[in-house]
This record gives sequence, structure tokens and C-alpha cells, in this order.
Amino acid sequence: MHIAEGFLPPAHAVAWGVASAPFVVHGARSLVRDVREHPESTLLLGASGAFTFVLSALKLPSVTGSCSHPTGTGLGAILFRPPVMAVLGTITLLFQALLLAHGGLTTLGANVFSLAIVGPWAGYGAYRLLRRYGVPLMGAVFCGAFVADLSTYCVTSVQLALAFPDPGSGFLGALGKFGSIFAVTQIPLAVSEGLLTVLVMRLLVQSSKGELTRLGVLVTSVADGKRAAEAESPEAVAR
Repeated sequence: MHIAEGFLPPAHAVAWGVASAPFVVHGARSLVRDVREHPESTLLLGASGAFTFVLSALKLPSVTGSCSHPTGTGLGAILFRPPVMAVLGTITLLFQALLLAHGGLTTLGANVFSLAIVGPWAGYGAYRLLRRYGVPLMGAVFCGAFVADLSTYCVTSVQLALAFPDPGSGFLGALGKFGSIFAVTQIPLAVSEGLLTVLVMRLLVQSSKGELTRLGVLVTSVADGKRAAEAESPEAVAR
């Protein structure tokens, strides 16, 4: 997920940066609005960003010779919706590129697109779908975090395959190679991240029940259910 500095061809680096920019700008507006309307959420928002930063900073060696990372974006996407995670993920990746030499500035757009945009939206979509069909909260949280992690690396595989197609089998051959390299360690990591996210959510249910109810994660009454449904409408999610 952390494509190294200078690894992508310049045209690809620019293209991914252009593709990511509208999501980040929209997310920044959503974040400012949320903080202005609900300043009491600032602490939980910061904790979600810290969770993403710490998990995605872990550099775990892969048996294939590469390195893998958890992503930590599923939790924030479930709590605050994917647009906000576009901003938190971008800040995380920027600091990691500058301070930890994870990723880079020229590849920031590509890394943002995979970790801070596709990952949160895919994870949140899986979470909402399961909740809609009556799956218990913790089961949906696990699946949301699992999908957010794994989809990030699927997109990274696509990005690398587009930049470096196999001489013989082209894009599809390269995609299979990159995907298989990541899959060896990333599938177990995604399961572990899902379990960790469930643990954190359990702690939040105990310590921040009121805030989770306001965010629509917990539903305690019919009236709360109606408000949660309104909060989960396409218009509200895109804000």
C-alpha cells in the first residue's frame, strides 16, 4: 500500500494525484462541517486518525520478500463516513512519507487513492450492507475492517500492474503476480485487523455509547432508528 517514492512513472503519479484530489477536498469540507456542528466528536475523530496512523505505520515483512501493513481505515469509515477518512488518511500518509519514509510525496496520490478513498468506501459499503440485512454490529464491523484492508491492496496491485505490465502477459499477468504476492500476508493481516477493530469498537461501546448513538452506529429506540436511517441516506453519507 505504501508505494515507494519515485517508484511510479511520472504520468501515473500525476494521474492518481488528480483522481484523489476531489475526494480529499470534499472530505475536508465534510470534516470542517462535522467538527463545527459537533465539537464533542473531536476526541473520537482524533482517536480514529491515530488508529489509522499507528496500524498503517506497522511494517511487517512478507514471506514473499515484500512488506505488508494493516490499514486501520475501517474504524473511522464506520464512525464518521468515508469522506472524512479521505482527509485523515491523506494526513496519515503525508506524515508517514515525511517522517517514516513510508511511501513518498510523488506517490502520495496513488497511496491516498488506495488507502484513504477506496479502502474506506469499500469497507463502509460492506458494513452498511450487512447491517441492513440484520447482521449484528460486531460481525458487520469485522467485515467492514476486513474489506477495507483487503480492497486497499487490491487497488495497489492494480496500480502497480498498470505501471509495470508483464512483458508477456501484460496487465492481467502483472495483476496476478502482484496480487498473489500481497495475498500471502495480507489476508491474515486483514483478519487480524478485523478482530482488532471489533475489540476497539467493544471498548467504544462501553465508554462512548452516547456518541456512537448520535453517529448512528448504535440504535437504542425506534426514534433513534429513524434518525440513523436518515444519517445513512446517500445524501448524508456524501456530505
